[in-house]
Amino acid sequence: MGNWFEAGHVAIVTGASRGLGKELARELLGQGLCVIVDGRDGGALEAAEKELGRLGDLVAIAGDVADPEHVRGLVAAAERRGRLDLLINNASTLGEVPLPTVEALEPQTLATLFAVNLFAPIELIRQALPLLRASGGGTIVNVTSDAAAEAYPTWGGYGATKAALEHVSRVLAAELDDTAVRVLVADPGDMNTQMHRDAIPDADPDTLRDPSESAWALLRAIAGMREPFERVRLAEVYA
Repeated sequence: MGNWFEAGHVAIVTGASRGLGKELARELLGQGLCVIVDGRDGGALEAAEKELGRLGDLVAIAGDVADPEHVRGLVAAAERRGRLDLLINNASTLGEVPLPTVEALEPQTLATLFAVNLFAPIELIRQALPLLRASGGGTIVNVTSDAAAEAYPTWGGYGATKAALEHVSRVLAAELDDTAVRVLVADPGDMNTQMHRDAIPDADPDTLRDPSESAWALLRAIAGMREPFERVRLAEVYA
């Protein structure tokens, strides 16, 4: 992969203890960035830190993105590095598994879905924007899903949060039109991750993309942005 980012720049990647987030952190460290990562599972994050910390400047902070105090800690870590150039809102939750139908969707499950998948990214963006602007502009990436646009049975709750995140992303880009901050919405498609296995236990792993391929595609999409707002399906970036 070519060097698409500047060494010494700073990125925040949420949900990076495993899967896509972990592979994004790996790629960014290889580009010479300082990467600030988090994860709700402290043990998994510690294991990821031991593996990835050898590759470069990694800051790992355990916590829940739905906790505003934790979000403040992520932004404060970037402030200590003096800048923020890339924010990737990757962390999300299925709410409960097996995924319930809309009829069976409990209010508390829906509240958790929106807290993690929508409200948390908005709060992190809100807190990070002054630092992104002060760094001369940067890129906000919100990881979404084809469930935001397609009607898959039992995916109503999760898909609703991702659809809302996509719309907020478009509005945010319009509000930032006079700045150098860009917004990218990325649909990673089906990947061989724990989250996908939890949602669809009987899926054939041979038909699923490796998260490292999706990470490569996402960073390529970021580097190739030409408009203040773009939406990308990562499956279309592999070629």
